Amino acid sequence: MDIRVFNDITAEDFTAKIYPKRKPVIIRGLDLGSCCTTWNPAYLSQKVGDRDVKVHISSSCQMDFINKNFVYRSLPFDEFVQRASELDHKEFFIDQTEKYYLRALGDNPRKDVANINVQYPQLSPDIRIPEFFSPDSFYSSVFRIASKGVQVWTHYDVMDNILIEIVGRKKVVLYHPKDIDNLYMNGDKSEILDVDNPDLDRFPKFASAVPYIGFMEPGDVLFIPALWLHNMKYEEFGVAVNVFWRHLDKNVYDSKDPYGNHDPMPAQRANQIVDRALKVLEELPEEYRDFYARKLCIRIKSKACVDGDQEQR
Repeated sequence: MDIRVFNDITAEDFTAKIYPKRKPVIIRGLDLGSCCTTWNPAYLSQKVGDRDVKVHISSSCQMDFINKNFVYRSLPFDEFVQRASELDHKEFFIDQTEKYYLRALGDNPRKDVANINVQYPQLSPDIRIPEFFSPDSFYSSVFRIASKGVQVWTHYDVMDNILIEIVGRKKVVLYHPKDIDNLYMNGDKSEILDVDNPDLDRFPKFASAVPYIGFMEPGDVLFIPALWLHNMKYEEFGVAVNVFWRHLDKNVYDSKDPYGNHDPMPAQRANQIVDRALKVLEELPEEYRDFYARKLCIRIKSKACVDGDQEQR
């Protein structure tokens, strides 16, 4: 299924016509500032200079956060940008064609959220963030840079967000939250790395998942509703800014979550209750444990899940 594309959408149009539908869309024709014409590797390097950044480095294009097929290394920003923008490296950590991925962090990664205005004040005046949400709901603005070919693990976010593509072309694949049963989740991440050529012997239910597919060009903005699982592939050296905002009551979110990817507090408490229930069921013989576990699943599904057909998705 193709992701719908809209042109020249105003903030009012987004709020009234797009946002309530809770589906991903690509928006084109917005005025994003000078970043779309100036943010080449030379400009970025000159503006930010040699401050250290911590980056993911892998010999594989498909970065796996579950099995950690990458290493973290610190590099001067200008050297990182140079390496990320080239295909072969004179200097490297793993091999000559290793791939690089930067997900900007807060000044204190354990406490501070990423904010391009704070961590990259030399660049922030160049970008105009669309006014698709109220300023007081802003959570973070994450600066992202990656080598050509990098494919970032499939995951979901608990906050609504927009991905602003500034440099490079990117393939985006999203899945409706109702497809979570087909995506073999491990925490907030899917175990399926290659969504284009999945191992269906290992992941047979994935064949039933419905992908929403789009291609982002420089200057495009992708709206990603909370809980929609998404996979990103950099078809070229890419630079983007990802902006998150709280669309639920602030008390619902984990206040000790600088990355903005912890499940909402009620969901965390529900998971803890399930863990205790599973522990209690271990007191029963296998036949009884299986029977009452199935009863619990039926009860939870009938009380908490919202039915919806393929057309709604």
